[in-house]
Amino acid sequence: MIRLVVAGAAGRMGKMILALASCQEAFKIVGGLEYSAHPSLGKDLGEILGGHVLGAVLSDKPKDLLKGADVLVDFSLPEATCANVQAAVETETACVIGTTGLGEVQMKAIQEAARKIPIVQSPNMSIGVNILFKMAEVISKALDESYDIELSEIHHRMKKDAPSGTALKLVEILAKARKKNLDTDVIFGRKGDAGARAKGKIGVFALRGGDVVGDHTLHFLGDSERLELTHRATSREAFAQGALRAAQFVSKAGCGLYSMLQVLGVE
Repeated sequence: MIRLVVAGAAGRMGKMILALASCQEAFKIVGGLEYSAHPSLGKDLGEILGGHVLGAVLSDKPKDLLKGADVLVDFSLPEATCANVQAAVETETACVIGTTGLGEVQMKAIQEAARKIPIVQSPNMSIGVNILFKMAEVISKALDESYDIELSEIHHRMKKDAPSGTALKLVEILAKARKKNLDTDVIFGRKGDAGARAKGKIGVFALRGGDVVGDHTLHFLGDSERLELTHRATSREAFAQGALRAAQFVSKAGCGLYSMLQVLGVE
């Protein structure tokens, strides 16, 4: 049985992960983490979920909780993730990191930590999205530059970062496959007299509104045909199930930084 701590436990993703884990025999929930001023600190996680008592509380002390855990699943904020990962290194706890908006400093800290503990990190834990990552690589290599690439994504009105972490990961994959420069060959939106579309550029567009969980569409646009790949998440359960699958993988893995494709066995 995997002893599990969830960071960002009182958020939408955290609650979903806890709810699913509480129904699976493979997991034992031993605690949840939130920021120090959170109003629910000290409460049983079952109470926060609106169900039966789980015997695990919400805390702001990662090191204390992780001493009794096998895996930390982190869906918090970039700054909190760094602190949580450091605590995981000190307690030798494996990590699954789904936090989005991670910058260079945070990623460097995660890479450094992965030398000492096993970590699965992905901006999107959905199994379908990670298959999309693989397909994006294969197709962008197979089609030459006569096929223009555009990427659009839609999320709910409350999402803070744009483009999404998933979109940025897709851009990274596409640019690498096409041997493009992320700084000069990617266009984030267009405005005014943009002129004719330059060959080889990758366009990225972020839409926000309503309660959309997450849609991502890749457009490969040729002169006589177009190919479109779309992933639509209709529930956060898709991300939570992927995170728990990653937790099972990382609980048995050696030190290192792993992708969801490695969790799925396709890389």
